[in-house]
Amino acid sequence: MSQVTQPGQWVERDAGLGLDQQDLDSFNMQITTDRYTSREYAGRERERIWMRVWQIAGRVDELPNVGDWKQYRILDQSFVIVRGKDQKLRGFVNACRHRGNILCNATAGNAKRGFLCQYHLWSYDLDGKLRGMLRENLAGPVDKSENSLLEVPVDTFAGFLFLNPDPNAQPLRDFLGPDVIELLAPYHLDDMVTVMNVREPLDCNWKVVMDAFEEGYHINGIHPQLLTVLVIDPTTARYRFFENHSVAVAPFEVKGASAEKQIEGILNLPDTFPSTVAVIPRFQELLAEYQSPDGAVQFPEGVTARKLLQRATRDTLTGMGLDVSGLTEDQMSDNQGWVLFPNYFMTIRAGECHVIMAAPHPDGDPNRCIWHVSSYMYLPPEHRDAFRVPLTEVDEPGSYKYFEALQQDYEQMPRQQLGLRNSRLDHMSLVKEEVVIGHYHSVVDRYMANGA
Repeated sequence: MSQVTQPGQWVERDAGLGLDQQDLDSFNMQITTDRYTSREYAGRERERIWMRVWQIAGRVDELPNVGDWKQYRILDQSFVIVRGKDQKLRGFVNACRHRGNILCNATAGNAKRGFLCQYHLWSYDLDGKLRGMLRENLAGPVDKSENSLLEVPVDTFAGFLFLNPDPNAQPLRDFLGPDVIELLAPYHLDDMVTVMNVREPLDCNWKVVMDAFEEGYHINGIHPQLLTVLVIDPTTARYRFFENHSVAVAPFEVKGASAEKQIEGILNLPDTFPSTVAVIPRFQELLAEYQSPDGAVQFPEGVTARKLLQRATRDTLTGMGLDVSGLTEDQMSDNQGWVLFPNYFMTIRAGECHVIMAAPHPDGDPNRCIWHVSSYMYLPPEHRDAFRVPLTEVDEPGSYKYFEALQQDYEQMPRQQLGLRNSRLDHMSLVKEEVVIGHYHSVVDRYMANGA
């Protein structure tokens, strides 16, 4: 057996990771609908999931300088993450220890000199220690050491900021697990730059969003334009399930389609995956070797449109000075779909990734959520600032137009929520191809049972 040198070889190495090898009896394949519509269930979710689990609060590059801070909110809870003078990132409950006034009301800012409560002018340093009080000589027996800001765990992974409201949380690395860390490392997510960043309220439960992106069973119905380049073949999909998280992948090609049809699909990729526009010129160069003047294509044995796309992707990224040596050929073309519990879904392949996150709406209505979509590209350092975008907060529903496939999902999810609210519909029945959803809700069940 040859030595495995690239983590991504798990896809080709183990045929036992196919759909037929999954133990469906160990997953929740019949999901009650109250978890999407019940306020009582949402209240228990708040305590057993959201107040106890690691969650992404932003990107590390949002806080480059000493004193840079950002606010992170989940439901009715507010936290502030700040970079200290020692360059360490710390998280605190966003409330003054005096009378509970919120310290940071804006989304982000800089507090190089520390935090000052505007109510009674109590001040804190970047380590959270109480530094001063108004008329301190008359304040009475207030022990400064007992009135520091309340700290919460903060850590980073793959360029993302993570926060956990639970002061006794397990370390982030333990929550993610060594396999997740190893498998994602070769993509260089920490070097990617944010090229799309949109957040807005959506009329569905946050788990409807998660479910929608955890399966490809809906592509034929919702994304017919993708069928020219991607047909989910359950027999070729591969899955890995971890304690809390999962990854799945299906080859990015249409088996049985003519060479011309596959080429047409690849040339149309930028309509759905805009970052592929940089790869198309090299793909066309490679294609020219097999194309006659009238446009007909004749591939010899061993050459396919998929393989040319993979080579074009590697050539393009390597030519930009980017390190893709740790990625397999499959990772040049195939999107791997990652689920990091509780609310992070990512499709990733060489040079790019697209992230969907969903959280309960702050008003506690289980029929609403906040969805946050973002895209990241692996670019040379000298080009990153030119492509970097700030967060767009959408106030008017439907006013922001996403790229085609995402827009189709955006319009579909509220329709599902309307159906789930019917009182006689007490459960959903999953098919085998939705095994990732089954695993995900099994994790939800475990947290709801014991909060861990």
